[in-house]
Amino acid sequence: MQTGSPPLPPSDATDLRWHVAHTKPRCEKKFAALLTAEGFAHELPLGKVQRRYGVRIRVHTKPIFPGYVFIQVPETARARCYQQNLIVRLIPVSDEKTFLTQLEAVRRIVASGLETAVRPLFPKGQLVQVVSGPLRGMQGVVDDPNRPGGVIIMIDALQQGLLVKIPAVDLRLM
Repeated sequence: MQTGSPPLPPSDATDLRWHVAHTKPRCEKKFAALLTAEGFAHELPLGKVQRRYGVRIRVHTKPIFPGYVFIQVPETARARCYQQNLIVRLIPVSDEKTFLTQLEAVRRIVASGLETAVRPLFPKGQLVQVVSGPLRGMQGVVDDPNRPGGVIIMIDALQQGLLVKIPAVDLRLM
């Protein structure tokens, strides 16, 4: 995990606040380097990925959460984050205590070296829209979050629905 400086605990005495920086595609490491140069605390969880190129195997480090860097900046310095045109937006963290607990869990998982995969959280009964593929534009309800990709396309007039296996990457919460 790449860290620009030791994370600081939330403090009411200063105006430091945690944010989730939504970066432009493939700009996470550049943005983290900028934060290091500026002296802002940040977290960029990185995982190792093996790629095979013919007979050669290369190991790369990639962000576990593509497109996101967790940063702690003073409210007065938020505008500074946009100056290099590497981020799309800053999302403020509303519950810093819970966030820091979850961030510590991510640190421990990364340090363990265990294989990880990011999965979207789609609770049972959540209304979703299909954003790509042959069913693009259709709406449905998540059947069972334990079986990712199971979406029920409803036919209200019959009080029935069709269970369709759709990859989670093709779905968007409504």
